[in-house]
Amino acid sequence: MTRWLGFVLVILLGLTAGLYYGWVINPVRYVDTIPSSLRIDYKSDYVLMTAEVYQAEKDLSLAVRRLGFIGSENPLATVQDAILFATQKGYPDADLTQMRGLENAVKTWNPSLNQTTP
Repeated sequence: MTRWLGFVLVILLGLTAGLYYGWVINPVRYVDTIPSSLRIDYKSDYVLMTAEVYQAEKDLSLAVRRLGFIGSENPLATVQDAILFATQKGYPDADLTQMRGLENAVKTWNPSLNQTTP
């Protein structure tokens, strides 16, 4: 019994020391990170959220600006990459439908028509 108690105490001590070191002494600090560095699963979720907001607002230029926030490439490629990932990972059909609706809208987007003149 004493052997098991010693084992558990050593494990708890190591866990406590590791957490203290990681959170207090040397915590991770993110500096100058950019949204385009997100993994594809997070980007796909962001595209889905953008598609949901687009369905409610119907403001395509705002949706395209939101898509530009997570990628420097063209917005259509961002949406298509997200749809490909979502299809592979088995997103629900309702989510895929919203994403495809955004994709179709972005295909018709013309940036020269959306620029305001002073």
